[in-house]
Amino acid sequence: MNASRADRLQTAAWAGVALALIGLFWLLSPILTPFVVAAVFAYICDPAVNWLVARRLPRAAAVLLVISSMGLILITLILVLLPMLYREAMTLARRLPDLVELFNHSVSPLLAARLGVEFQLEASQFRDWMSQHWDSAQDVVPILLGHLKTGGLAFMGFLANLFLIPVVMFYLLQEWPRLIKSLQMAVPRPWLERTTKTLGEVDQVLSEFLRGQLSVMLLLAVFYAIGLSIAGLNFALPVGVITGLLVFIPYVGFGGGLLLAVLAALLQGDGMTPLIGVAVVYGLGQLIESFLLTPYLVGERIGLHPLAVIFALMAFGQLFGFVGVLVALPVSAALLVGLRQVSSAWFSSKLYLGEQGSSK
Repeated sequence: MNASRADRLQTAAWAGVALALIGLFWLLSPILTPFVVAAVFAYICDPAVNWLVARRLPRAAAVLLVISSMGLILITLILVLLPMLYREAMTLARRLPDLVELFNHSVSPLLAARLGVEFQLEASQFRDWMSQHWDSAQDVVPILLGHLKTGGLAFMGFLANLFLIPVVMFYLLQEWPRLIKSLQMAVPRPWLERTTKTLGEVDQVLSEFLRGQLSVMLLLAVFYAIGLSIAGLNFALPVGVITGLLVFIPYVGFGGGLLLAVLAALLQGDGMTPLIGVAVVYGLGQLIESFLLTPYLVGERIGLHPLAVIFALMAFGQLFGFVGVLVALPVSAALLVGLRQVSSAWFSSKLYLGEQGSSK
């Protein structure tokens, strides 16, 4: 009895330590963002580092090469996309009155005829407002720079986090094998085999989902950029790339990209041709994603349903903010594996099989 009681007390003590650690992470969540971002990127990049190490490249050099390549890709995307998005925003602001008149002449009569809803926008008010605020709208960059000067502390914190991410990522990737061994050593010996198996299943589900989804995002970004360019859209590259990146959030990505493409087509003022091209490109893109890319690259065997992904992102974002969004998919993968084990235990249980009554 004394030994049993001591075991229960020890288990309760360790459970209390675990809860205290969870509470500590909860309290420190505002400063954990760069560490969580670095951990997510390190997890994604670890196979590339291992591939380089297997080809006899020192691990430190492999880590530096992977991080540098990722940084160059991100910087290139930012330098290419930001100017284009700025020009598109300025074009939208300048042509907003024309879009209002187009709505009044084309969409409003359809609403009145089919739905009995009469809705008109005052184009003259938009023109007056634009004439008064156009100069300040064009000076948005100096205004933002002025805000950066006044909010210098917050901006310095942002730069510090931005610099901290690759540093933490380097150390995580450099010490990744040692970290895995340390975690294995920390697991109680009776639980080691089962824990290792469970974590292996979580890693398999998560890695297949993330890397498959990344392939889908890149391929769709290329498809939409080329397709919208052939359709004659002026801002084909930024709209296509943004659509491909937003595909990571199911349904929301496709809808947001389609909205951007339609808006860009309206801004061109070239009639219905760009709009028809946008409809064809996005229709083909949805078919290719649903029936070709996602089944073959991600696979239904993973079991992370799109609605589950949306719910996980929203729920963890609501609970933990940006850090919650980052950890939503890993936690969802772990819960998925746990649910599979619970389901397997339930279907093999005596209660489900009805063996309790027959054994009496």
